[in-house]
Amino acid sequence: MAETGPAGDLDEAVRIFNEVRPRLMGIAYRMLGSHSEAEDLVQEVWLRWQAADRSAVVSPVAYLSTAVTRLAINASQSARARRETYIGPWLPEPVDTSADPTLGAERGEALSFAVMLVLERLSPTERAAYILREAFDYPYDELAAILQSTEPAVRQLVSRARKRIRAERRTEISGSQQRTLLTAFVNAARSGDLAALERLLAKDAISYSDGGGAARASRFPVVGALRVAKYHRAFATRFWAGVDVEFGMANGRSIAMLQRDGEVFAALTVTASDDGIDQVLWMMNPAKLTAVPA
Repeated sequence: MAETGPAGDLDEAVRIFNEVRPRLMGIAYRMLGSHSEAEDLVQEVWLRWQAADRSAVVSPVAYLSTAVTRLAINASQSARARRETYIGPWLPEPVDTSADPTLGAERGEALSFAVMLVLERLSPTERAAYILREAFDYPYDELAAILQSTEPAVRQLVSRARKRIRAERRTEISGSQQRTLLTAFVNAARSGDLAALERLLAKDAISYSDGGGAARASRFPVVGALRVAKYHRAFATRFWAGVDVEFGMANGRSIAMLQRDGEVFAALTVTASDDGIDQVLWMMNPAKLTAVPA
């Protein structure tokens, strides 16, 4: 017989929360681009769920989804203000989606670096509407309730976000093709092969390095195939000495983990289309390397 009373009620609350938690993490990470901040947000939702009058909650999934979305919108507004003073380019924190499938739960939409970088330029409410619709397939009436809006208004939010993403990113190549290009780029960068680097890059390729002021990294994006190729050739000899490279999966795509003496000090990935490598993404801020495969 199931236990009744406060202890039994709390057990049921824990069971329900754990069932919904993968979705909450998926929403929070896509909104914030930070695994650690997403975990903090989900913990806050748990505290609210624990203190709520759960007997009055008709749909726990709707209640919890609403709570995490509204908290994420507020957190996104604060994060945007902090990033105005962030040292150098800001990149999403990579997460190991092969080891933590909860982040890719339901659908893998809005998880790739190419999409997340565009989402970062949307308003928090537009971002929330797009994520809930495209990644988790929420119907528009539920979206309206979560965002405290009307159905026509949230349809407009999703439509604007879709148009922005289509306009600002190219169609990504398959995962196996991306892995091939990443491997070739690592080999060319390591050897300082300028011609090979330039062949791999799209004409308007951009290289971003996120050191956050905690690691030596370029504080400005490097733009254009030839400039990006020369940039990587310039530091090839000193940078790659003693570096071991292992490949894994992050955000649904291949990523190279760079190690010295057994410790990961950088993560490198590329976004690519039929034109070649569009973006070279260096994650070097130590605080953003805790969730990548080691």
